Amino acid sequence: MAIFEFKLPDLGEGVQEGELVKWHVKPGDSVKEDQTLAEVMTDKATVTVPSPKAGRVVQTHGKEGDMAKVHQLLVTLEIEGAVPAQASGHGAPAAHGAPAAAAQPAAVAASQAASASKVLATPLTRRMAAEHGLNLAEIPGSGPQGRVMKADVVAALEGGRSARNEVAAEAPAAPAQARPAAPAVVSGRGDERIPLRGLRKRIAEKMVRSKFTAPHFGFVEEVDCTELVALRKRLNETLVAAGEKTKLSFLPFIVKAVIAAMKKYPHVNANMDEAAQELVVRGEFNIGIAVATEEGLTVPVIKHADRLSLRELAEEIVRLSTAARDRKLKMDELTGGTFTITSLGQTGGIFATPIINHPEVAIMGIHRMRKRPVVDKNDQVVVREMMNVSISADHRVVDGQVAADFVYEVIKYLEHPDMLFLAMA
Repeated sequence: MAIFEFKLPDLGEGVQEGELVKWHVKPGDSVKEDQTLAEVMTDKATVTVPSPKAGRVVQTHGKEGDMAKVHQLLVTLEIEGAVPAQASGHGAPAAHGAPAAAAQPAAVAASQAASASKVLATPLTRRMAAEHGLNLAEIPGSGPQGRVMKADVVAALEGGRSARNEVAAEAPAAPAQARPAAPAVVSGRGDERIPLRGLRKRIAEKMVRSKFTAPHFGFVEEVDCTELVALRKRLNETLVAAGEKTKLSFLPFIVKAVIAAMKKYPHVNANMDEAAQELVVRGEFNIGIAVATEEGLTVPVIKHADRLSLRELAEEIVRLSTAARDRKLKMDELTGGTFTITSLGQTGGIFATPIINHPEVAIMGIHRMRKRPVVDKNDQVVVREMMNVSISADHRVVDGQVAADFVYEVIKYLEHPDMLFLAMA
């Protein structure tokens, strides 16, 4: 038997830490390979962490509500055979509240550093407090188990300083003009204060970062989906007659239309490398599908969507959406996206301009389909199935004309869906 120290793996796309939401194992439990060990919440979603090996749990490291850093010791396992490579260089688990005295100004007393080291806080929060000479022990924490959050440090700074350092830390590309401190909101009788925590807080931080970093450009156009509705109905009737359980929603057709349009306008299928200031045109088509969950909006990614049939896309969309709502997504199912589609279905409204899922450079919104009277090419008023689509694009790298032409290419395939089968060839 050998001892294997399993460390929190890379969470993807620059994510450095996550919150331990729930343990699924305890010391003494026997686990199988790929069995869920814990749930970890990142700025994208709550994901499951599977066991890389079968064995017995010797010890779990960290409590529910703690922040776990990438490559921090998570679980100690007793396994058969030789120790895997990850266990080389046995490191002690990164303790919460590592002393931040080295980063503090000389004017801060050593006693303050000692007391601050016992406070629950992330490294970024500690660094912010240290840079401003604040003692974490004197800042009330609003997070789980009294954890001091970045917002708590900002609130402490707002007593006599601007909050612009927090904005700079979260969005380095934001404009450099001074930002006045936001005044505190005074509660009145009957008001309810709901702390911005967990996934909702992480979503808020990511949305602010995206808006400050990428200058958004929006474009909206309508689509005549009458032929698409008819085609979908025929295909579903065929599937039912064949005894298939899978039924096609409209999303698989939209994904196929988007991919076909991307092949003509590849700069839409891209990520922005902020550090290098380079547009990375992606060779893969990994399409994110926004899913509403009880915790907030989650974007699982359909990998290599161009290689899947309509039926396979339908199955994958259902599988990922269900996993997102049940909090069973794996980490690699939330990373690597090249473009995102967001749809609110029948509650989609007339149109909206969604926020880009940074570092992607564009996102498409799909809105409610309804029957409307329209004038056809023969100047006759007819009833058609109409829907609006919108796109938000990063205007630094996607010109307005390119975004509009891309949308019209998508519309072409949705209005003449039989062409999708030629595009798949």
